Amino acid sequence: MTVPLHHRVEGPAGAPVVVLAGSLGASLEMWDAQAAALAPRYRVLRFDHRGHGGSPVPDGPYAMADLAADALALLDDLGLETVTWCGLSLGGMVGMRVALDAPRRIGRLVLCSTSAHLEPIAGWTERAATVRARGVGAIAASVLGRWLTPAAPPALADRLGAMLRATPAEGYAGCCEAIAGHDVRAELGAVRAPALAVAAADDPATPPAELEAIRDAIPGARLALLERAAHLVNVERPEAFNAVLLGFLGEEAMRVRREVLGDAHVDAAAARTTPLTAPFQDFITRFAWGDVWTRPGLDRRTRSAMTLTALVALGHERELALHLRAARRNGLSVDEIREVLLHAAVYCGVPAANAAFAVAQQVFEQEEDDDGT
Repeated sequence: MTVPLHHRVEGPAGAPVVVLAGSLGASLEMWDAQAAALAPRYRVLRFDHRGHGGSPVPDGPYAMADLAADALALLDDLGLETVTWCGLSLGGMVGMRVALDAPRRIGRLVLCSTSAHLEPIAGWTERAATVRARGVGAIAASVLGRWLTPAAPPALADRLGAMLRATPAEGYAGCCEAIAGHDVRAELGAVRAPALAVAAADDPATPPAELEAIRDAIPGARLALLERAAHLVNVERPEAFNAVLLGFLGEEAMRVRREVLGDAHVDAAAARTTPLTAPFQDFITRFAWGDVWTRPGLDRRTRSAMTLTALVALGHERELALHLRAARRNGLSVDEIREVLLHAAVYCGVPAANAAFAVAQQVFEQEEDDDGT
């Protein structure tokens, strides 16, 4: 049975959604620096796992599938279909489970200071037993030693220590048992969302080799290594972490825009950008190419056919020429585009289709000239 998760939502309504899922023993406040950096441009959802922060504390043990089901129920309650998931440690493990169990819900995946399978299993069950018997305070010092490097400011260690000690013992222990049962090494190859693994060079809990294994298992995944940080890399090195995260979010959108529209068009649009038009260019890149065109529900061929039909209906001939070329890049043949325009003639009107065929004739003749045929 799922539990209602304590959560916080920030940022503009309608913006692409970034979910921030935290570490074992931490509350959603661990993401303060990321929420501040993301909220001007993204809709940010952060939450407390069951047994943490303000969320309910059911009796353990928990399974990773339970935590993933809680998160999916939260997305359903908020009406969020597809999100970028950024999870650290336990939050990364939950993100892997969500990406495997509900792949359409994850548009992009950022996995930080985490593991596909974290041994020794006995260590997790022993830690759960210790916490149930003696409270989270009994393991606080050793946990903080993994969370931060010795160079971290004492005030930061004090703040995180208070957060850790406030975690209910049963919630902490139940999540330890979920980690003990977590093993997705044989499954990660099925993840199709664009993925970034973020490792901290000085992390003793999930050293870089754990993130390298994730990078190697997920097709097309990449790895970012941040120096001078331990397990809670987002807290100890917030500026560097935010730069990597924002770069990944923006890079994916720009990559798709270039693949569909072509480098020449995107470079020309960038060259024409002025202070007046810069916010609009950013809007188009993030919303059209970063949120809609990257959604897993339709392939690019289908999206191109739909775009051509809409442009014919609206009489946007300049944009139609651009997207006729994009449709060719996305794999539509000239014959298939002819069928799209014929179909549009029935539902959008003969005059609109007549103009569209004229534009298409010009585009395809230019293609032949460019090919030298």
